[in-house]
Amino acid sequence: MRVLVTGAYGLIGSACLARLHRDGHEVTGAGRDIRGAERRAPFAKWITTDFRRLTLAGDWLPLLEGYDAVVNCVGVLQDGMHDNVQRIQVAATTALFAACERAGIKRVVHISAIGAARSAPTAFARSKAEAEDNLSRRRMDWVILRPGLVLAPAVYGGTAMLRGVSALPFVTPVLEPDARIQVVSVEDVAAAVAHSLTPDAKLNVKWDVAHPDVLMLETVVGAVRDWLGFRRKPIWRVPRGLGRMVSSAADVLGYLGWRSPARSTAVRQLAAGVVGAPAPWIAATGIEPRSLAEILAQQPSSVADHWFSRLFLFKPLAIASLALFWIATGIITMGPGSAVALGHLKTAGVPPKIAGPLVLAGALYDYFIGLGLLLRPVARIVLHIMLWTTIVYLVAGSVLAPQLWIDPLGPYLKIVPVLIATLFTLSIIDDR
Repeated sequence: MRVLVTGAYGLIGSACLARLHRDGHEVTGAGRDIRGAERRAPFAKWITTDFRRLTLAGDWLPLLEGYDAVVNCVGVLQDGMHDNVQRIQVAATTALFAACERAGIKRVVHISAIGAARSAPTAFARSKAEAEDNLSRRRMDWVILRPGLVLAPAVYGGTAMLRGVSALPFVTPVLEPDARIQVVSVEDVAAAVAHSLTPDAKLNVKWDVAHPDVLMLETVVGAVRDWLGFRRKPIWRVPRGLGRMVSSAADVLGYLGWRSPARSTAVRQLAAGVVGAPAPWIAATGIEPRSLAEILAQQPSSVADHWFSRLFLFKPLAIASLALFWIATGIITMGPGSAVALGHLKTAGVPPKIAGPLVLAGALYDYFIGLGLLLRPVARIVLHIMLWTTIVYLVAGSVLAPQLWIDPLGPYLKIVPVLIATLFTLSIIDDR
């Protein structure tokens, strides 16, 4: 089959793309930004598709020519700078389904989520249900798969947060530790997708895709910590009031482009539970899903996993610290530090008429660069600017005012750790 996989570089989409290629299908991956994906998965053809703009069936029709099947893995947790749940998971997704029907696509496999329902507590789950209802009315062959909590060697979102909290040194903070969860291996989700494209697959069905064991979140976190090889620490049941404060802050960051797994939608979904009825799927397909213990045992943790887990919650701290450093530098230079800055420029031989505007320009530059780091779409660019600004500052300062290297307050020496922190943050800025 010629298969189009949307959301093909995501956690589930990338696994589905690789599995279908392995099974001999001719696969095409689709996503918003495919530059990195083309290098990671050169076995696939790649096309750019932005669900934010493809909200009419006519928008999709030219992109569907020549395909036998479509696997839709696109999903967004919550509204944010670049995400609109209703637009992406309802308008664009149902437009894709309508286009598939008009184009004569033989089969559509749609990745939804356990708990999708019109009465669900979040827009995420309600929109998933609305898309399911739309697809189920189409006159074509379709399969809807509703995974539980997906565990994979690659991590993103909630699974990344699992590793992050599991690696904390003194206590293990868990919000909603009694939440009931069913897990599923990403390989089992990919196997379910592959089975859905076989000639003998049962069609026009909705399957909950998960291992039947219902676990407490506290149990899952403990198992992940054991898998990482870290000694167990006391579980701290995060008060719900504190959890709401954290999720509110994460929601605000979402509108700056940061897709935090601590956003309110994730918390509400967790509180509602991630539990379905996978027995019909297991019986119909013969797929035996792996348990949590089997998933972890088949993928021994490595030093890369240890580093990721320990650094996951450090990353927002590193970004915030660098941003605040630059913002504070700008504010101080414009205020109480202006006389000192002017004195340094005078020592370096800069004329007073130039020194004043230069100090103001430098202060504003630092201030806005710090603010820029808080915007996710430009954060990497800003880090590069910070890096080269720091290098130029040290080089120019060494030429114009070399005596500051031995100044007891260390105006140059203190910049070296900032340079290293910038390099470090640049190294861990990627989300996936």
